[in-house]
Amino acid sequence: MNKQLSVMLLAAAVAVSATGCSGEGSAPGEQKAEKEAPKGIQTTLEGKEVEIEFWHAMAGEQQKALQKITDDFTAKHSNIKVKLVAQGNYTDLQQKLTAAAKAKTSPTLSQTYEDWNTEFIANDIVADLTPYVNDPKYGWKKEELEDIAKVFRDNNMWDERYYSMPFNKSTNVLFYNKTLLDKAGVKVPTTWDELKEAAAKLTQPKPDGQGRIIGMGFENSIGMDLHAYVLQAGGHYILEHELKLQLTKPEANEALTFLHSFIKDGTGRTAGEDKFMSEPFGRGDVAMYVGSSAGMTFVDKGVAGKFEWGVAPLVKGKAAAAVIQGTNVSVFDIATEEQKLAAWEYIKFLINTDNTAYWAMKTGYLPVRKSAEESPAYKEYLALNPKQGVAATQLKDGFFYTRLLGSSAVKNIVMKEVENVFLGKKFVHQALEDAEKAGNEELQKAKAAAGK
Repeated sequence: MNKQLSVMLLAAAVAVSATGCSGEGSAPGEQKAEKEAPKGIQTTLEGKEVEIEFWHAMAGEQQKALQKITDDFTAKHSNIKVKLVAQGNYTDLQQKLTAAAKAKTSPTLSQTYEDWNTEFIANDIVADLTPYVNDPKYGWKKEELEDIAKVFRDNNMWDERYYSMPFNKSTNVLFYNKTLLDKAGVKVPTTWDELKEAAAKLTQPKPDGQGRIIGMGFENSIGMDLHAYVLQAGGHYILEHELKLQLTKPEANEALTFLHSFIKDGTGRTAGEDKFMSEPFGRGDVAMYVGSSAGMTFVDKGVAGKFEWGVAPLVKGKAAAAVIQGTNVSVFDIATEEQKLAAWEYIKFLINTDNTAYWAMKTGYLPVRKSAEESPAYKEYLALNPKQGVAATQLKDGFFYTRLLGSSAVKNIVMKEVENVFLGKKFVHQALEDAEKAGNEELQKAKAAAGK
């Protein structure tokens, strides 16, 4: 999903993902710890007109909701103009941020993944937001800061300093065609074994005789999800402090063998040319699939009332594990002091109680504030839309992707090797050996390039 950047290519650039929360240890992101901390807010917006540019990768209902929040912000802050710039998908966004950083034409702020930020920080590209958080005039009170869920606060900190703020957070969930499951007498699966059995029973000819229904679907980014399945198998994906992937361990083999089994026996498929599984699921071509909870609006649009569908937590192996995904918002250091302050005012508005609740209700993402989860409006919404509450039940089993320097390269390597297995180009054990060897080399290379 996210294309890789090496520190060696970054005289001023970036990379992609997040840090361990639960299930997989949490190593601090690597960056220049010796950098002198900013001394606080040095400007004011009083009497000044400021324009800021926000790059994002939102589309559909998500983009509409972002525009609504932004319009509300500018209505309250007439001196701040916010220019929203859609940059395609996340891969496109990262590539454009990388090019902009090299050319010193970065936007004021942008959606960013945590491992992008690790390399941004190492190369002095993003601004330290800690002075803004703590400022007596513009910052948050202690209770306002702590109202943001701790798991999200921690994931936006490097060496006890904030370099981003959480925005659109989600977890993977199991989407299922309830109409099909009921007709086949299949219960919603909760374990690996039950998922395999359900996929087999649900793989069948279509009623009209035109093609087949496939029991299980996976997004094209399934290689990224290997991390979760290794944890579900009871293993470790990486030893962060040692910079060593654990892909040649039995649990990794078990995880990839399990995923490949659906493709091998014809009871599973990836999105392929459909790009996202919401399309074939909505057509009735796939009975179940694992995808982001933020895809609910796309699923609802694809299904368009043709059948009844539901959402369930991910199935468990020896353990439960669900990646907490989605981006944060970072401010770029190239911006003027006035633009940085305007960006901070916008970020505060973007994730205040009312707006993070509104965002969640309109998009399927999670609210990032506890007060939003407890708000009467959001509780009423969940009572009427119980599907939207499933993702939050998995936070206790949540983990973040590693955000070490070189993590993006590792992601791309693993994704490619998983693809090799799915395409029949390599056996599971060989692909995992190759991924571990190449991945560890990239981690060491990035460490050496950063002078760590």
